[in-house]
Amino acid sequence: MKLARRLNQIEPFYVMEFAKSAALLAASPACDPALGGRRMIHLNIGEPDFTAVGEVQAAAQAAIAEGRTQYTDALGLPALRQALSAWYASRFGLQVPARRIVVTAGASAALQLACLALFESGDQVLMPDPTYPCNRHFVAAAGAQAMAVPTQAQDRFQLSAQQVRDHWQAATAGVLLASPSNPTGTSVASATLRDIVECVRARGGVTLVDEIYLGLSYDDEYGQSALQFGEDVISINSFSKYFCMTGWRLGWMVVPESLVPAVEKLQQNLFICASTIAQHAALACFQDSAIAQFEARRQAFRQRRDLVLPALASMGLPVPVPPDGAFYAWADCSGHGQDSWTFCERMLHEAQVALTPGRDFSRAYSDRFFRLSFASSLDNLQQALSRMAQLLAP
Repeated sequence: MKLARRLNQIEPFYVMEFAKSAALLAASPACDPALGGRRMIHLNIGEPDFTAVGEVQAAAQAAIAEGRTQYTDALGLPALRQALSAWYASRFGLQVPARRIVVTAGASAALQLACLALFESGDQVLMPDPTYPCNRHFVAAAGAQAMAVPTQAQDRFQLSAQQVRDHWQAATAGVLLASPSNPTGTSVASATLRDIVECVRARGGVTLVDEIYLGLSYDDEYGQSALQFGEDVISINSFSKYFCMTGWRLGWMVVPESLVPAVEKLQQNLFICASTIAQHAALACFQDSAIAQFEARRQAFRQRRDLVLPALASMGLPVPVPPDGAFYAWADCSGHGQDSWTFCERMLHEAQVALTPGRDFSRAYSDRFFRLSFASSLDNLQQALSRMAQLLAP
């Protein structure tokens, strides 16, 4: 069977391939405590260990019991779009009208819709290296080319406005940023983001910002939405991370009002609508009691970060830029004389700790860096760090 040529532009998702190896090992006798093994500790997947709060679960059950399961409007439940609008006002002080909000089948669907609506064959899209690999592939699936620009620690592993100016070409259609970023957990400083938006706008391009970890910001200096810099900025967001609804596959995008009809047309044809049950459930996310739980969880992630960073540094695994959001540490293992894939394989098989090599996220830093996800309990993190330290002890 002949496959479409576009598949040549889509690389394997090594995060998931490595996760398969970890899962196989975890199921083996070597990781069975009953047989004298040690259980695998998974610090490789970017998924909160917290699940949907009780209010969300109850809302989903009620929707099913009451038969509210039919298709919604392609743009999403009006009540949910309004609730998101109110959340932007209360959380960020931004007036984002509901008519600009499109509810999607996760942030992945939102990125696909945005790329299909805005980019085409021959276009180039600038993004930082390192970055989340699927962002490159969403661009490629639309026929455009992702241009990953190596970044530096002094720029928080984010694009600078000068880099955007230096790398902009006739074929460049825009930039795709992530703030906070996966894998670094770092955000674009507000002044830098404003400069990038202005630079892109002056060149007739589009600024697309992945903000799915924005709710999990730990520093007010960085925890601000790019939407403050103009209605032409497109923001992608999700209920997966801050709202802990990963498997519900629900997200949203904020687009210029003029772009809504195009996105609606694509949504109608590609997805019809986001999950109806998930949308009804998500309405409960904005209850005061639910928000209080999300905020408590955000502080728990912050506490975990503050445990992980000094522990890694003490092992000779420095994190050049402390994460100001999300739940990732982008750590340098080059001091141990191994590339990141070999280092992570060693941790997997000798310490029974699953990490993620940098290959997915970066070409410039793939050999030096690995990603540790601290979206796990303090007990798991303490055990994992202890095992790593013992293995790396001189």
